[in-house]
Amino acid sequence: MKQFRTLDDVDVKAKRVLLRVDLNVPMENGRITDTTRLDRVAPTITEISQKGGKVILLAHFGRPKGRDEKESLKPVAAALSKVISKPVAFADDCVGEPAAKAIAAMKDGDILCLENTRFHKEEEKNDPAFVAELAKLGDIWVNDAFSAAHRAHASTEGLGHKLPACAGRTMQAELEALSKALEAPAKPVIAIIGGAKVSTKIDLLENLVTKVDALVIGGGMANTFLHAQGVAIGKSLAEKDLAPTALRIMEKAEATNCAIILPVDAVVAYHFVANAPSHAYGLDAIPAEGMILDVGPQSSARIHAAIDDAATLVWNGPVGAFELQPFDRGTMAAARHAAGRTKAKKLLSVAGGGDTVAALNQAGVASDFSYVSTAGGAFLEWMEGKPLPGVEVLKVR
Repeated sequence: MKQFRTLDDVDVKAKRVLLRVDLNVPMENGRITDTTRLDRVAPTITEISQKGGKVILLAHFGRPKGRDEKESLKPVAAALSKVISKPVAFADDCVGEPAAKAIAAMKDGDILCLENTRFHKEEEKNDPAFVAELAKLGDIWVNDAFSAAHRAHASTEGLGHKLPACAGRTMQAELEALSKALEAPAKPVIAIIGGAKVSTKIDLLENLVTKVDALVIGGGMANTFLHAQGVAIGKSLAEKDLAPTALRIMEKAEATNCAIILPVDAVVAYHFVANAPSHAYGLDAIPAEGMILDVGPQSSARIHAAIDDAATLVWNGPVGAFELQPFDRGTMAAARHAAGRTKAKKLLSVAGGGDTVAALNQAGVASDFSYVSTAGGAFLEWMEGKPLPGVEVLKVR
């Protein structure tokens, strides 16, 4: 972490601290259904407040096209107040007089949430005049929103060029976990990459085969690779036009000594519904009318053996149709196996992406992994080896 400034490098006492956080929580009928993101930012908010800084929260919510009360952060600020057990004031704009007046009324240690930054189209354009308006409101900028770090917006990147900048504790934890997993990992390193489509993860696979010792490919993606190798996959989900891409990735893996682990058997059903009658088949016997919906028992054993051989695991995407029983078995078993190795201090495990987090929660093991990232796009772009604007701007130069 020497390359990034953190809260340890700044004195926040009596300072106006513009703290960029991720408050983009799921909401139904005005009620927050999952407070994970609020729980994650609580330590940074609390620390700055306790050190006597004025905490001014900047965040977006949803994808509003201009001002839209349905996308207001006001109810989120109220929910955050309960999570941190401290009052959170609210200003109904993030710039201009409403913001300036609310900040002027703050005492050291107070917490204020400004309205949705995306109510202004200039936010996503990283407009210099808008950045300057935001910068007037603070003395220090702290970025604690890794999940928005792949966007070069005014509040996620622009402010880093205008004010003294550092990473908040959530961002710091994420960067430390990620650098341990791929930048300076304990070897051997294994990646489990699943999900429906190869097309969304071509850059990811291309980068990983140069960085990991073994790559497990599961889910619908594996069907595309199997098809490319001439396996008859019946009516399974696959992107058959990407067969040349799959073969190119396999050639690159061979050139870099990365073992590609594909299924050797599969659980097949004729209908994509929960509890549909199913059967495990070897790859030479997939029924023409059948659909591969999970890895088979031999494939599961191979995944577990690969996890046993590894010192570091990076995971993104389920290995089967985990949202339907019994086709969640492969994913659940692999998750529990990795969690057991992590608890035994034999594995550093880092996982991320929406479906992956949902799968680990379903298996009841999310808290047993070394680190679980709630950042979808940013986690993926980091795994693809792309520089993230909101991180680059925090680097010590």
